[in-house]
Amino acid sequence: MMGVRLPPRRQGDIGIVSPMAQHIVEVMSKTYAIADLHGRFDLLEMALAKIADHAEPPDTLVTLGDYVDRGPNSRQVIERLMGGLDDKGWRLICLKGNHEDIMWQTCRGVVPDCDWWLTNGGGTTLISYGQEEGDEADVTVVPAEHLMWIERLPLMHIDKHRIFVHAGLDPNCSLDEQDPQDVIWRIYDNRYDGGHGHRHVVHGHHQHVNGPILMRNRTNLDTFAWHTGRLVIGVFDDDTPGGPLKILETQGAPAV
Repeated sequence: MMGVRLPPRRQGDIGIVSPMAQHIVEVMSKTYAIADLHGRFDLLEMALAKIADHAEPPDTLVTLGDYVDRGPNSRQVIERLMGGLDDKGWRLICLKGNHEDIMWQTCRGVVPDCDWWLTNGGGTTLISYGQEEGDEADVTVVPAEHLMWIERLPLMHIDKHRIFVHAGLDPNCSLDEQDPQDVIWRIYDNRYDGGHGHRHVVHGHHQHVNGPILMRNRTNLDTFAWHTGRLVIGVFDDDTPGGPLKILETQGAPAV
């Protein structure tokens, strides 16, 4: 399947000289966020098409981690994200999730065997790299450049009003002092409404079939999409504090 191209910059977006016009462009910039794709390449392509219909570059797309495992097309998801977005004016920021960390540790031999990965859905990832169902796990099928890409993924994206992470943040620690494992593994209590300082926290990791979970100071975008086929996209105005201005939704086939 060919990747969906995001829309080109509109005529007039380049070469603006009026300070007021430039201010308008900055105010209108948006950040789109997608959580927990888990091998659902079909949902990624649908989401990119939905964003293309809605967006007016320059904008930012943040993917919140967990690109691999459970769903059928982890390799395709990684390769699509590694390829970036085609059009000028877009920023693509891919964050690391706990499943990328499990995959990386297993493939690099940090852990002694594949059990941890396989019990967390790694078998479908290996099949997407060419292994057959029932084969003994062979991590050498994963290309080195994919592991290097995973290793370099950042843990968070910070803008004026929000912090985007895979799982969560310790509100009692500065951003520089966060435990990396906490950032990709934290589970918030469902009643917890805290952000981090003055910033709203946008995350995934904790699946809610009836999500997204929209709280005053945090937004959870994980809707169990790999299983339900329902993926949501949070749309945030970069100049407005708080949660999403809008939630876009895509619906694919549920897992068999």
